[in-house]
Amino acid sequence: MVPLSYNVRSLFVRRATTLATMAGIALVVFVLASALMLTNGIKKTLDSTGSPDRAFVLRMGSDAELSSNIEAPSAKLAMDAPGVKKSAQGPMAVAELIVVAALDKTGTRGQVSNVQIRGVSDDVFAFRPEVRIIDGRPARPGTDEVIVGQRIRGRFDGVELGASFELKKNRPVTVVGVFEAGGSAFESEIWADVDTLRTSFGRENLFSSVTVQLESATSFDAFKAQVESDKRLGLDVVRESVYYEKQSGGTATFIMVTGIIISVFFAIGAMIGAMITMYGAVSQRRREIGTLRALGFSRLSILLSFLFESLVLAVLGGAIGVAAALPMGMVELSMMNFMTWSEMVFTFDPTSSVIVTALIFGSVMGIIGGFFPALRAAMTSPIEAMRD
Repeated sequence: MVPLSYNVRSLFVRRATTLATMAGIALVVFVLASALMLTNGIKKTLDSTGSPDRAFVLRMGSDAELSSNIEAPSAKLAMDAPGVKKSAQGPMAVAELIVVAALDKTGTRGQVSNVQIRGVSDDVFAFRPEVRIIDGRPARPGTDEVIVGQRIRGRFDGVELGASFELKKNRPVTVVGVFEAGGSAFESEIWADVDTLRTSFGRENLFSSVTVQLESATSFDAFKAQVESDKRLGLDVVRESVYYEKQSGGTATFIMVTGIIISVFFAIGAMIGAMITMYGAVSQRRREIGTLRALGFSRLSILLSFLFESLVLAVLGGAIGVAAALPMGMVELSMMNFMTWSEMVFTFDPTSSVIVTALIFGSVMGIIGGFFPALRAAMTSPIEAMRD
């Protein structure tokens, strides 16, 4: 085998072309790693919102809360169904209303985006212990007070502690608290009193969804059968965790596919660049290659030597790309959730699988880009090379 020190020395001799090739590969790996990290962040945010021991009830045929309407008597029957965990105050369940409001984004010139507003009851914190106030206080029931998730705090005009905004035209509300919810999708919502919300939007006697705490995760099938068998209710039941997993599907897939498509186009350019670089190296080192062949190194040794050189370039470029992508884990990105048509804030989630996938992708680029130049080097005739 050709000594590895020969390839390392060659890379240092050709610093300019080496750095240019590494930069191209690093850019591709950065784009791919960032897209995969954002995809993971979307899934993590929405998947962490649901719990497998809670059941989620929607109007039959609805795929999201925004399009679901459940009448109050039907909601009450669902909350009283067998399998729902009971407390001293009654069934552990909440009926909530979802609306979307168009608010001005902070720091923009009239740019508007949709924000999801959830109408909740006064026992919502007892039902969802993962939610807690981190600044201010809870909203008082029956008032024009709201609390906001920490991820959208300050992202819209008036969505800040002590500020106010119009829930609907001529219906101002005041922000009295900021809450966190374990990084879940709730942190991208505004919570208002359910009766205030129903009155403001003319949705009296209606809810969007019912969420119940089951006696155990195994009680789900019995609860589902009981609720769905009553055709008068016209309701569908899913596990809360399954519902939010489906919510993440469309957005996460869109981001991942877009990132892969962009990465593939960039990768083609980077591989062409690597190929040109390696072809140039082969042309400049024909005498060296001829000498190696004359010393008895086989064509396979020459092929593997140049492939190794290309692989080193790709691994180094990939490592730089991954290192550049890791700080994205501290970035929050707001974008539209295609299921709710409202803006949500997601984080980039760097995981070991993302890092490994990005590095493998970069390495494959190096192998593909360097194969044909390496093959050309291996097929070089030692006699012709020595004559050059």
